Amino acid sequence: MLNLTRRSFLQVAAAASALAAVAPQATVALAEQDVPAHAAEVKRIRSCCRACGKMECGVWVTVENGKAVKIEGDESAWHSRGNCCSKSQSSLQAAYHPDRLKYPMKRTNPKGEEPGWVRITWDEAFTSIGQKVNETIERYGSQSIFSMIGTSRIWSMSGGNAMTYYFESPNVHYASQICKGPRFVGTRINSYDGMFWLATSERPKVYVQWGGASEISNYDDSCRTTVDIAVNADTHIVVDPRMTGLGKESDIWNPVRPGTDGALALSWTNVIIENNLYDDLYVKRWTNGPFLYCSSIEPTGFETKAPSSRMFEVKTRLLKESDVVDGGSPKRFMIWDKLREAAGMTGNDCLTYYDVDLGNFEGELEWSPQTEGRLSDQYAEGAVPGFLPDPVEFDPAKDPALYGEFEIVLKDGTVAKTIPVWDMYAQRCAEYAPEKAEDITGVPADLIRKAALAYGTRIDPSTGYGNGGIQYMLAIEHSGNAVQNVRCFDILVGITGNFDTPGGNRGGTKGGWGSQFTPGGKMNPDEITEKILGGEEFPLLYPWLGMFSDARSVLDAVMTGEPYGMHLCMLSSGDHMNMVNAMYAWEALQKLDFMFASELWHAPTSQLAVILLPVHHWLEVDCVRISQGAHGVEGATCKAIEPPADTMWDIDIYTNIVKAMGKEWVSECESDYPTGEEQLSLATEKAYGMEWQEFRENFQQSGWTDCKEKYPDTWGTYRRYETGQYMPGKPGFWTPTQKQEIWSTVLETFMSGRGFELPDYNEPPHSPIADPDLCQEFPYIMTTGRRVPVYFHNEHRQLPWCREQWPVPRVEINPEDALELGIEQGDWVWIESKWGKIRQCADLYYGINKGVVNCEHQWWLPEFSGATKGFDLVNVNCLTDKNAQCPIGGATNVRAYPVKLCKATPENSPYDNPVPCDVDGTEMITSPDDPRLKEWLPTYEGRE
Repeated sequence: MLNLTRRSFLQVAAAASALAAVAPQATVALAEQDVPAHAAEVKRIRSCCRACGKMECGVWVTVENGKAVKIEGDESAWHSRGNCCSKSQSSLQAAYHPDRLKYPMKRTNPKGEEPGWVRITWDEAFTSIGQKVNETIERYGSQSIFSMIGTSRIWSMSGGNAMTYYFESPNVHYASQICKGPRFVGTRINSYDGMFWLATSERPKVYVQWGGASEISNYDDSCRTTVDIAVNADTHIVVDPRMTGLGKESDIWNPVRPGTDGALALSWTNVIIENNLYDDLYVKRWTNGPFLYCSSIEPTGFETKAPSSRMFEVKTRLLKESDVVDGGSPKRFMIWDKLREAAGMTGNDCLTYYDVDLGNFEGELEWSPQTEGRLSDQYAEGAVPGFLPDPVEFDPAKDPALYGEFEIVLKDGTVAKTIPVWDMYAQRCAEYAPEKAEDITGVPADLIRKAALAYGTRIDPSTGYGNGGIQYMLAIEHSGNAVQNVRCFDILVGITGNFDTPGGNRGGTKGGWGSQFTPGGKMNPDEITEKILGGEEFPLLYPWLGMFSDARSVLDAVMTGEPYGMHLCMLSSGDHMNMVNAMYAWEALQKLDFMFASELWHAPTSQLAVILLPVHHWLEVDCVRISQGAHGVEGATCKAIEPPADTMWDIDIYTNIVKAMGKEWVSECESDYPTGEEQLSLATEKAYGMEWQEFRENFQQSGWTDCKEKYPDTWGTYRRYETGQYMPGKPGFWTPTQKQEIWSTVLETFMSGRGFELPDYNEPPHSPIADPDLCQEFPYIMTTGRRVPVYFHNEHRQLPWCREQWPVPRVEINPEDALELGIEQGDWVWIESKWGKIRQCADLYYGINKGVVNCEHQWWLPEFSGATKGFDLVNVNCLTDKNAQCPIGGATNVRAYPVKLCKATPENSPYDNPVPCDVDGTEMITSPDDPRLKEWLPTYEGRE
């Protein structure tokens, strides 16, 4: 063992971890269970885990006498490689939890107090909800209703979105605004929808983890898959303010100051450009880098369609044929051809163009999909190769200029100067050269160069593509510069030859399955959608996106009635603790006239509901499942156990509410108000030519489907911008110019004069640089949101196996800071910002820089009886500035803001107790031997 290299050691460790992942789990403490002496009936059901809402891990569920008794990894699921994490195994405790909601309930006490729930019938619940919705619409208008939607239960998300159509409201408070929503916004603006997802299972040669710990949880392949990739990659790079668990084994660590990721990404790009490591053909043919910018012309353009299918007019100063020739097309973007210049041509004679209508460059034949190429030799073990098209060259030959300043004559006879977009971007990136970026990010310049060169220098140039994409994760969305950060990464991935390539950023898996529980793809008309809250401040919300309204604007409307009042909320697995400011959101929601909630538990937000509706757990439902990330698999969540008798599937809840409203449920099913099972079967038949039961049986027998094999055009092909898969019938991307837009014509159109056209870096709103006076009073920089192995956002705090492993929320403090503050390991600590104050338990950690602290997010205390369930005592998002937002997409700045700390003592704590206490003074659970954990052990009775 003394001669073992670091890499060899990691490979041995990974193998041991793999065995542990699929081996039966040791049962200790509260995991002890009695095993029946004689099992009358044992079934093993293949399924897709939904315990964390992130992955599509394949699992086996063992059912004895109708009870689920074991969950373990499916060894045939090559994308998750037999992984089955603690959250997944603890699903047994969730399904059979004694505090799980089992029947509809109605509150009897005023909001803000303990609700005093009483049981009611489903008929009473639906009648009350339907009447209240109709009354609200009649009195205040349909826009006064909003949905609040969370994650995890995928059927709640699709159906919850659909309800905005039935309510005829444009407003939805959606966690997506701060959780992958900015990545959708940024990639929709830049290239194509959702292209941030990395095909990690295809083994990138250089594995870059930026702002997350995907070995614990992430939309991209995670857990065992991530560890395998990190171990086997030629180079493993981690970018994170704190040293993550897997990061300590990395080859390069860039310990970036919280919130400065954009500056670091631009610095990496500068190194790539300065060292000519970019893909020259890709930049010239597939980005708008060679398009000429002319400040002398008025922004004009043409009408085109947004991703929301709504039309809008592009207005850009990128030079078009219509700017230089009378009668010229506004859809022909001008380029300076160096071959013409070399042939002795001058001025306008050196111009050529790209034609958006035809989808080709001047002189090229009519476009047709590229069919020349080869099968990729880089793919996941157990999967199949995909088709890798050859890059299309210019024919006839062109050499678009990327650098220089060129004089051209406009159609009115004036002479104007133009410059390629690429030249402008190179200058922008030079502003963040490593020495300059060091001052901003805190990462030494030599480490910046080392990481960028390792990423950009191709290990095997014969492949024709780069070393792999970038797994940029949640942290980059949380610092007030979210969308611009995404654009920096999207461009960096593209220009290094890693856009839609093996091991590159491929986006969400494309297959045969759509979102089944929606109103037939129908959308609200423009006169409704244009009222979306936040639309004036964040103009991309309509018409470009149509994904979510601005959460802060929704809550402001509840509080102020401006621009119109909000009176009713449908809560579907959502919560108020994930963005804006949790205390402000709590105060606002109390002012609503009515809220109804679909939930598994008594959770903080649902404590404000008037009617509470119990839903099914993932072990109790059927649903087809295609990777939301780039795993490229198709399978299913399969019902393993019967749900408690008086609970209901989310989809059936939605249809019954629509029925109670007296509206027609839009569906192709024969029934007027079809059940979820009927809708599932119809959707499966449309997508696969078989009913659900047949699909389920095939899945049970054959396991997971490789989407590259099943869907060769939409998923089994790489470089789909070459084959017309992004823009049906045309090459290129989902942008007005059909190029990956370095200069965003969308931002130029909708946010003119704001300086957002090129990606740029802006300081977090309350950083030591942007707000030095505030940071004098609050001297520590807060980062938050790190993944905890046993929790997923606000879930699982009441599951004994999880809570006994991680009983309290922890604030990580550098030991040198802790010494100065008189704080020791395990002390409770007051953490205070200008906007709030909470307590968490000190965890001294040298892996976080001095002057930075890290808190855990989404904490609340299920053991508390008070109305707030303790979120106001421990939830870090009580500290945020609700008005500090990304100026493009509205994401709240929930990291990178200033705080101060002090030790919690009996003298400065309520109830003379540093430990957070319930309204009666009872301490929260703080240790794995707390007897209250045993009260949460599974209850198998009373489900009939």
